[in-house]
Amino acid sequence: MKEKVKKAYGKLAADYEKHLDTDSPFNAFYERPAMINLLPEDLKGRTVLDAGCAAGWYTDQLLKRGADVTAVDMSPEMCAAVIRRTVGRAEVRNLDLSEPLPFERDYFDLILSSLTLHYIEDWEETFKELQRILKPGGRLIYSVHHPFMDFTKFQSPDYFARELLADTWDKTEAGKVEVPFFRRPLQEIINTTTSFFMLEQLLEPQPVPEFKNRTEWLQSYEKLMTEPWFLIVEASKPAR
Repeated sequence: MKEKVKKAYGKLAADYEKHLDTDSPFNAFYERPAMINLLPEDLKGRTVLDAGCAAGWYTDQLLKRGADVTAVDMSPEMCAAVIRRTVGRAEVRNLDLSEPLPFERDYFDLILSSLTLHYIEDWEETFKELQRILKPGGRLIYSVHHPFMDFTKFQSPDYFARELLADTWDKTEAGKVEVPFFRRPLQEIINTTTSFFMLEQLLEPQPVPEFKNRTEWLQSYEKLMTEPWFLIVEASKPAR
């Protein structure tokens, strides 16, 4: 599974670097506006982990807000794209979030993870590590596939089961790429989160008006206005 995800995102790296910011409305006009609204405008002096940085859009946004950013991704190609984008302004590491992380306890003020955690089967060890490296009072903000969306889209036989699924994306640079991921019920998402953090809020975002900029996006816009596609969770580590 890990190698399949790594290989898929290696193929997708050029598309993320060249096209995602403008040609993917699900990112640009749906997930990103909702996530960005949760971030402070001023992050000067704050240490931030971009956990699953892809080609570095969030890394760049965090840097613009003054943060000291460490960006990590399991794809070497994605890490190379971040390095090109940030030009030495961020620390970039090729790391697997399902394995122990090489950071000190209570190191980061904020951990942001965009559409990454659904590629990890066992959240227990990952969340344990994220809790360890987050400072007391720090925040974890993450987005994942909405379990309702995956359950209906793939016509899963058992909503309550954690299951391995695969979607096929057709991209400009890479062509068709099969991307595997895990679907899990909402109760597992929330219960795992609250085993390690305090839940601050749960968001089921809707698209911003710019999603309607292209005629070919209108159908998706209308669908997202009535059906959730992604899920956003904001949590915090209790202060000592």
